[in-house]
Amino acid sequence: MNKTVLAAIVIVIAMAGATYLAVGSAGGMGGEGDWVNKLAVLGALVLVVVTAFVVTKYVRQMQTDKASGKLADENWDGIGEYKNELPFGWAVIFLGLNIWAIWYFLAGYPVNAYSQIGEYNEEVAAHDTKFEAEHANMDEETLKEMGGSVFIVQCAPCHGLQADGIDGKAANLNVRLEEKTIKHVINNGSNNQLLGMEMPMPDRNGLMNANTGALITDAEIDAVAKYVAGGLKGTEGADVFAGTCAACHGADGKGIDMVGPSLADYNPTLVANVLKHGKKGAIGAMPAFNNLTEVQVKALGAYVTGLSK
Repeated sequence: MNKTVLAAIVIVIAMAGATYLAVGSAGGMGGEGDWVNKLAVLGALVLVVVTAFVVTKYVRQMQTDKASGKLADENWDGIGEYKNELPFGWAVIFLGLNIWAIWYFLAGYPVNAYSQIGEYNEEVAAHDTKFEAEHANMDEETLKEMGGSVFIVQCAPCHGLQADGIDGKAANLNVRLEEKTIKHVINNGSNNQLLGMEMPMPDRNGLMNANTGALITDAEIDAVAKYVAGGLKGTEGADVFAGTCAACHGADGKGIDMVGPSLADYNPTLVANVLKHGKKGAIGAMPAFNNLTEVQVKALGAYVTGLSK
């Protein structure tokens, strides 16, 4: 037997043995379902065998082959190269390794592999389902109590523990609306999906006071902002509200379904829509909170609704 071939066989056996011992000593060949390490060992063996085969083939060619054949037309300073056909064995190995790589990626391990993030997401989903079932029928007081706990974790960092907005850094949830918020919405319009759908409110250029037949003025904006922020009490601004706002928000300011949200107070639906879609206003932008369960959203709605009463 040729010494080169013999050396290749010895190297293959040695490398295969070393690979098996290394993986085996680490417990890698493990249980029946331990495909990761089994595939790793198999891949290592294939690479060793292929490498030994290719190296042996070309070493033997260098030992025995002589330059012959048809030269290519191109040459560089008189140095040319022969027109060599693609080796059949090389083509088979290349194709086989590509098939192996595709199978390994799609079915063997990466795409079909264990994922710690995936396991975590599955556990969270299972826990959320259990949580929803356990708290599906809470009474109002228990719901508010849960809402208070969720508020401390999710909302208090911006709105404050007392829900006062931390000196204007966020909305004060103890009142339905503040003057600056109302003026901003009237001047700029709103498209915050407070009804759970696209139902934008026009800016001041689209707001007409039915009492005067003209677009709303700065003085009327100031008056109606004070009126709404004051809980829709008193007479100043009441006529502007009746002529400009009541058509969409109702005469009592408590909103009209599919038309305009309540300006008089918070309600669970309004809170749920803000949590779902986020909100932009005079202070800035509040992101959507899609990480909450339905029960948590309902509990927050009950808690926030109770703050302004």
